[in-house]
Amino acid sequence: MIQSSLAISLLVLVLLLLGFLSSTSESLQFELQSGHSKCISEDIKSNSMTVGKYSVVNHNEGHPLPETHKITVRVTSHYGNSYHYSENAETGQFAFVAAEAGDYMACFFAADHQPQITLTIEFDWKSGIAAKDWTNVAKKGTVDMKKWKEECLVLGVMRQKLGYYGHPNKEMLERQAMELELKRLQDTVTSIHEEMFYLREREEEMQELNKTTNSRMAWLSFLSLFVSLSVAGLQLWHLKTFFEKKKLI
Repeated sequence: MIQSSLAISLLVLVLLLLGFLSSTSESLQFELQSGHSKCISEDIKSNSMTVGKYSVVNHNEGHPLPETHKITVRVTSHYGNSYHYSENAETGQFAFVAAEAGDYMACFFAADHQPQITLTIEFDWKSGIAAKDWTNVAKKGTVDMKKWKEECLVLGVMRQKLGYYGHPNKEMLERQAMELELKRLQDTVTSIHEEMFYLREREEEMQELNKTTNSRMAWLSFLSLFVSLSVAGLQLWHLKTFFEKKKLI
């Protein structure tokens, strides 16, 4: 009983830590007028998994969406490479591994219609650790646990002989759930650690860009000053020559 209570307490602690460390993702809902487009960007690092789901909200439940409530969706990278394209869609999803770091853009287009209508779109975009399918991991753990069923029964018989009447299957479930949450926590911490290095690299790139820009602006300033002085000198020379020809000086 003490071991079971300790396992439950540790599981609760892990869940609390996971709630603070993991990045939550909530579904985004926005309006899009016909004949217009709207784009949403997401900064994704290279070799990161990203998944997205979108759908046009049907305000008349029980009735199909009219043809005017169709959208075109395109997902592109910072360099213009297309990762997803869907035309005349009511709902859809995409999933890919980012081959290049940078801002990825998801653009939604609504065809022009008269009179103008307004579409409501739900969009959920996850990347990194938030995009991992933990349901499959849990299912895999359940399958593995079934393989341990005979061992649990044998362990239960041995504990009964020793005077312990705890439920081995329940303890195995608790242990499996705790292992799953610990793995999720470990992946979250690893993702945060990688994200910190990624942000540091981006900061170094921005600093280098600022230095290069400042250096170019300094050279441009000197060049502008040189051209201005040269033009002023030519004007003085031209005026002096003109007045000498006119014998005014």
